[in-house]
Amino acid sequence: MTTHLQGAMTSLTTDDHEVDSLTMGRRIRQLRTARGMTLDELATAVERAPSQLSMIENGRREPKLTLLRAIARALGTTLDALLESEPLDERSTLEIQLERAMQGQTFQALGIAPFRVGKTVPTEALRALMALQGEIERLRDERSATPEEARRANVELRRLMRTQNNYFPDLEQHARGILDAVGHPGGPLTQRTASDIAAHLGFTLHYVSDLPQTTRSVADIKNGRLYLSSRVTAKADPRTAVLQALSSRILGHSEPHSYAEFLRQRVETNYLTGALLIPEAHVAPALQDAKARRALSIEDLRDTYSVSYETAAHRFTNLATMHLDIPVHFLKVHESGTITKAYENDDVNFPTDGLGSIEGQLCCRKWTSRVVFDVDDHFNPYYQYTDTGNGTYWCTARVEASSEGAHSVSVGVRFDDTKWFLGRDTPNRGVSKHSVEVCCRRAPADLESAWREHSWPNVRTPRTLLATLPTGAFPGVDTTEVYEFLEAHAPR
Repeated sequence: MTTHLQGAMTSLTTDDHEVDSLTMGRRIRQLRTARGMTLDELATAVERAPSQLSMIENGRREPKLTLLRAIARALGTTLDALLESEPLDERSTLEIQLERAMQGQTFQALGIAPFRVGKTVPTEALRALMALQGEIERLRDERSATPEEARRANVELRRLMRTQNNYFPDLEQHARGILDAVGHPGGPLTQRTASDIAAHLGFTLHYVSDLPQTTRSVADIKNGRLYLSSRVTAKADPRTAVLQALSSRILGHSEPHSYAEFLRQRVETNYLTGALLIPEAHVAPALQDAKARRALSIEDLRDTYSVSYETAAHRFTNLATMHLDIPVHFLKVHESGTITKAYENDDVNFPTDGLGSIEGQLCCRKWTSRVVFDVDDHFNPYYQYTDTGNGTYWCTARVEASSEGAHSVSVGVRFDDTKWFLGRDTPNRGVSKHSVEVCCRRAPADLESAWREHSWPNVRTPRTLLATLPTGAFPGVDTTEVYEFLEAHAPR
């Protein structure tokens, strides 16, 4: 993730440099024409060749400071005026946009060679070209937004997480820096501290009843406002929504250009939120002490930091291998049996599709994550040993409600590492050969023989299974609704 963030920052710096050269050149041209000067007249005044000034005005050459001063004097203005960031007129802005577009992937993919945007090219033609370029990019994004792309992106991201043992030191460092800046003493993060973090980043919090339904929060970066829903359910954690929104600001996220980048940003945001709620410096010694006492417990982690079981489980996977030398796996399974989130570095074999994606696959009926749905006691944690074709694993699981139905969240380890956990004395046993044999993926032979030719279920197919992914930089978000919301709430 460090590489990703550094790459984004390098790209941004390069783009800013190109924008400055183009903008400055167009500003010189704009001031020259406004004063009725020809290119030859300005060239004579600054003792340079007209061709050299033409390249400067077109953004293809960056002038030295001495030449810029001479140009400013000749135009009757100041050096600061040439370098200012005030908007250019529409024509100059369109020319800059087209110049940059001609260097981009869309024009190159169509085989359109860059051409000179002369003053004889009508402004209407520039508008049309930019509208066409925008529509081509929109269609390209729409065609690439497929379930297959999502699965590939998930697989690549999970491989990265496995190689890092799901521990990312740069994100831990970001969390430490923010907590130090607001004077957090350690331990559970309060709602007041979350508000302090917002203030430190230049945001005020505003709870509204009309937050767009496709969003969890909306940040008004221009006015330093963070909008959140005032309709917080009893089980929701108000700190999480604030921290998730602020994490994107802390990490400097810009508009994603691919589903893989969007997914990466989501993972980074959730990781940083967890690192703020459960600070590494405070929790790592406590986990090491619990391991020494053979009393590791996800429930204790949840209760100590007043977070959800899922947040505690996620955070444990971040720190278990790095600080406790314990490989782990994590599963989140919908009540339908579908795996929605997964992570492992302990060699457990989860079901995968042809691309290697775990998400979207059916979890084995015998696995802890499915069995826990049939347990009547939802107050106490459920533990189970499961024999697999790849060894025996121990898991602890909980069922949590959500807007999309009940989910089970489970954390597991190999048999040899069970000795460090509370719940290791459980009598619950299971056998799952899902990853190496048919197991529960086919009905028992007698049932199949009796009913296969005499039944026809009406499949409740999830809409997203057959549809492409929602399009746009932020999949599933109604941007028109968001912009109308911001316009209505912006300070006057």
